[in-house]
Amino acid sequence: MKIFGFRFAARVLALSPLLLAPALAAERAPPAAGVNFSGAEFGKPSGVVDHDYHYPSDADFEWAKRSGFVVIRLPFLWERLQPKADGEFDAAELERLTGAVARARAKGLATILDPHNYARRDGAIVGSDELPASALADLWRRLAARFKTEKDVVFGLMNEPHDMPVAQWGRAAQAAIDAIRSTGACNLVLVPGANWTGAHSWNAEIGGQSNAHAMAAIRDRGAHAFEFHQYLDADWSGEHAECRKPEEVVAALAVATDWLRAHRQKGFLGEFGAGPDAQCRAGVDAMLKHMRDNGDVWRGWTWWAAGAWWPPSYPLQIQSPPGAPAKPQMETLAHWIGKTPAPRGCR
Repeated sequence: MKIFGFRFAARVLALSPLLLAPALAAERAPPAAGVNFSGAEFGKPSGVVDHDYHYPSDADFEWAKRSGFVVIRLPFLWERLQPKADGEFDAAELERLTGAVARARAKGLATILDPHNYARRDGAIVGSDELPASALADLWRRLAARFKTEKDVVFGLMNEPHDMPVAQWGRAAQAAIDAIRSTGACNLVLVPGANWTGAHSWNAEIGGQSNAHAMAAIRDRGAHAFEFHQYLDADWSGEHAECRKPEEVVAALAVATDWLRAHRQKGFLGEFGAGPDAQCRAGVDAMLKHMRDNGDVWRGWTWWAAGAWWPPSYPLQIQSPPGAPAKPQMETLAHWIGKTPAPRGCR
């Protein structure tokens, strides 16, 4: 795994990672700053492009670059890209996906590919008899073969697996990683847990096992990071505009930080978001400070969400229409964007 920072810091960290990592965070590059561009995962798989679902435009990518982001997370639907499990990709949808990646790159943005399926397709759960883990492995083998020469493309295995045995998801994630590496791809892989991959619930047992236990068994010789999501509202769902106190949301995120450091792993905050009020913005500020101060384990973050198809009433949207004032959350995020490095796996 590639580690950010100075060579001297890396040597010292290898000697005493648990004690010295926070002190060395200031010498490391800050976590990569990014944003989710929602839209390509909208609608049913049978939907019509630019009627039921929508890939980001060049203007969207230009806004992201101008705002200081260096990476986008690009949700899409598995069934739309691969209409039949283990089958060929739909040529038109693959062209739309690869075109979006190329257009983002033209604006200087890295891309995280995100099958936004919650570990499901056509109603079946990954790892079940109806949808074996090999189906997800096949999806990623094909994606890796297509993007393995593109160092600025990150592979996010799956959005928010949930309501399934943790061990079942762990086996599926491992199969997908093995399939990716079988192609020779060295891209960075983001590995989520089950139970919506929440940081606050990482240690919670579900059916006798926790993400903390199951994800510790993941093996990958390539560049990888564990993906967490952490919203700031009362039930941690991201469905409400009101937020918990800053100290509460930092404590939730610290569950992941402590696990990452104890296991000498890296993390990526794939989704977080909050409404525009003062307490929400204070919570966001505190979370991003925590990530910067623990930069030895956090590789980056992508805010939820941006995208031209969100209604103006959606409280987590941070992309203003052309000519409109900037969203209040952007004022807070601006303190932490700066010149951050884009996440990459290949050297």
